[in-house]
Amino acid sequence: MNWLWVFLKGVAMGAANVIPGVSGGSIAFITGIYERLINALKNLNLKALKLLLARDFGGFARHIDLFFLMTLGVGVVAGLVGLSKILGFMFEKNAVLVWAFFFGLILASIYFVGKTVGRWGLGAVFALVVGVAVAAGVAFLTPASENASPLYLVLCGVIAMASMIIPGISGSFVLLLLGNYKLIMIDSVGKLPTIEWHIFIPVGIGAVIGLLTLAHVLAWIFKKYHDLAVSLMTGFVAGSLVVIWPWKTEIQESFTLADGTEKVKTVAYDWHFPAANGETLLAVGVMVAGILLVWLIEVMARKFESAKSV
Repeated sequence: MNWLWVFLKGVAMGAANVIPGVSGGSIAFITGIYERLINALKNLNLKALKLLLARDFGGFARHIDLFFLMTLGVGVVAGLVGLSKILGFMFEKNAVLVWAFFFGLILASIYFVGKTVGRWGLGAVFALVVGVAVAAGVAFLTPASENASPLYLVLCGVIAMASMIIPGISGSFVLLLLGNYKLIMIDSVGKLPTIEWHIFIPVGIGAVIGLLTLAHVLAWIFKKYHDLAVSLMTGFVAGSLVVIWPWKTEIQESFTLADGTEKVKTVAYDWHFPAANGETLLAVGVMVAGILLVWLIEVMARKFESAKSV
């Protein structure tokens, strides 16, 4: 695989985390690296540990697809550190246009990803509907209250990591629904490099459990029921359009940190239709640009694959 493309897809995954409701899993899915990523994560198992302990570093690297994971990981970090600042700035200046661009990207991707389903039978259609219902339904759930018990923090780590792997579901949004977004992301992550061990350890344990367990489950599902899996994931991505809809009013809550600093986090949305004006026309144009970009990438990818096969 072209490692530059892998890196750029990682950049896109990292940058997408700036946009509420857009998950890294969605970007991995619509850019065609999702199954490879899941299989690589699945191989972080006892065999990998044995190869590492035996100092068979070449076998270890091949087993877990190390260079793929490293290239993707570097891209994710680059996207978070670099493009996230640009997107963050653009989001502050005109959030509707940013939402519209991502809406166009996701909307077009649904079509191209759906084409990879071998046969759209009753089961595939049902899986699609279930995926849409689950992802869209998440947006309407009421956030729970904060809970700092170790077992609940482990559960938060499991569910948050699982939601980051599953396309269409934002990990930070799920943490907010579980009531522990402020505790984990603001009161703990916000204090780095100071580490709140009593929070990080249980959340980290849960994240590792969620990552490895779900990777095995998803790899098995893709192997045994490929069309159903792709249909379900396509539904998750389609359902996420509810959150990404550009025209909405944010419902926010403010949090006070230990040092007295005020932080604001969006906890819900009030959706509405756009007014008939120039700003809406511009947003629609940006949305179309997002659709055309996905189409262009698909055309380039097909030409690249054809050139390799010659």
